[in-house]
Amino acid sequence: MPTNTFSLTNNQTGESYKYNILEGTRGPSVLDIRTFFADTGMFTYDPGFTATAACESTITFIDGKKGELRYRGIAIEDLAKHHTYLETCYLLLNKQLPNKEELQNFDLEIRHRAYLHKGLQKLFDAFPDNAHPMATLSAAVTALASFYNEHLDIENEDEYLEMAHRIIAKMPTIAAFSYRHSLGIPFIEPNIDLSFTKNFLTMMRAYPGGKMHLYANGHEEIKDVEVRALDTIFTLHADHEQNASTTVVRGVASTGAHPYMAISSGIAALWGRAHGGANESVIAQLEYIASVDKVEAFIEKAKDPNDDFRLMGFGHRVYKNFDPRASILKSLQDELHDALNLDTELMAIARKIEEIALNDEYFISRKLYPNIDFYTGIILTALQIPKSMFTPIFVIGRTVGWITQWIEFKKDKTSKIARPRQLYRGK
Repeated sequence: MPTNTFSLTNNQTGESYKYNILEGTRGPSVLDIRTFFADTGMFTYDPGFTATAACESTITFIDGKKGELRYRGIAIEDLAKHHTYLETCYLLLNKQLPNKEELQNFDLEIRHRAYLHKGLQKLFDAFPDNAHPMATLSAAVTALASFYNEHLDIENEDEYLEMAHRIIAKMPTIAAFSYRHSLGIPFIEPNIDLSFTKNFLTMMRAYPGGKMHLYANGHEEIKDVEVRALDTIFTLHADHEQNASTTVVRGVASTGAHPYMAISSGIAALWGRAHGGANESVIAQLEYIASVDKVEAFIEKAKDPNDDFRLMGFGHRVYKNFDPRASILKSLQDELHDALNLDTELMAIARKIEEIALNDEYFISRKLYPNIDFYTGIILTALQIPKSMFTPIFVIGRTVGWITQWIEFKKDKTSKIARPRQLYRGK
C-alpha cells in the first residue's frame, strides 16, 4: 500500500486534498489523481500527456536522461547484440527469454503462420498499383480481423498467444505483398525453410522461381550481415513504452474492438512524419541536400532561428542524452559500410552531417544528437530497401510491442475506456 502522500490546497476555498504517491520499480514516482475531479470539480491540463501516466506496465522502461531502454528489465544493448528479434518477441510476450527448445517451437510456429489466406490476397487487387505500402498494409491488417473473428473474444492465455503469434508471423508477408503490389510484380510466398528476417528480405527481393535481384553493389544472394542488420532494426523497434502509436493501440483496445483493428490503428498513427515516417524524411532530406559541399550551408540554416529549415533525424522527445538505439545502429552502419563496400554520396553526406553535429556547440548544448531515425534511414538505404518500405519495416518490428501492450491492457482489471477531458474556450 502507498505510504507517501501529496497534499494540495485550494487557495480560494482553503480546502486541502491528499493523494497517494505510487512508487514504481524504476523511473519517477506517480501521483494517483484518479479522484481529483470528484474531489475538486476540476480537471488537470496536460496537452500531449507529457506528465501523465495513463497505465501501469511491466513491458518497457525508458530513462531519457540516462539514455536507457529496457525490455522486461533487459538492456536493449544486450538484446541487440546477443539475441535475435524472435527471441525478443518471445521475451515481450512471455516475460522471459526462451530456452533452446522454446525458441525452436516458437520459430517453427511463426514460420507456419506466415502464409496468407487466399481470400486476403485478393484484397490487394483492389488497390492502385502505385498505392503506398503503408496504406495497403493498414487496410490488409484491418481485413485480417474478418478472417480471424474469433480473436474478438479471448478467454485464456493460449488464445492470447495464438492471436499474437498470428499477427507477428503475417505482418512481414503483408508488408512484402504490399510493396510488390505497389510495383505491379508477382507475390513471393513465404518460405518455411528461411528465418523470419531472411524470409522477409526474400519476399521483397526474389523473382518467381527463387532468383534474386542483382544489385549495383554486385551481390545477388542475401548476405548474413544484411539479415543481422535488419534483424537488429526489428529488435530496436520492438517496443518503446507509451509512444503515440502504442497509446492509440491501447485506446482502441479500451473500446473492446478486435485486436487486429487496434493494430491497424497503430499502423495509421505510425505513418505520421513526426513518428514512424521520420526515417523516410531523413533520406528525403539527404537527397535534397544532394552533395557534401552543401552540408555546412544547411547546418547553418538549421541553426538560424529565422529559417524554417529543420535537420531531420536529430533530437528526441524522450531521450535527453544519446538514444541508445542510435548508438547501436551507428556501430552497425560502420560495419555495413565495410561489409557491403558502400561509398555513396548519400552516405558521405550523412557522415558529414553527423560529424559536424556531434562537435558543434549548438547541437551539443541543445542535446540534439542523431536519433534512431537518422541511422535507420541510412542503414535501410544501404540494404537497398526503398524509402516507401521504411515505415512498413518499422511496423513489422513494432507489431510485437503493440500486441503485447494490447494483451497487458486487456488483462488489467482497472482498465477503462479512454476518455480524456478538455479545457473548453468556445461560446
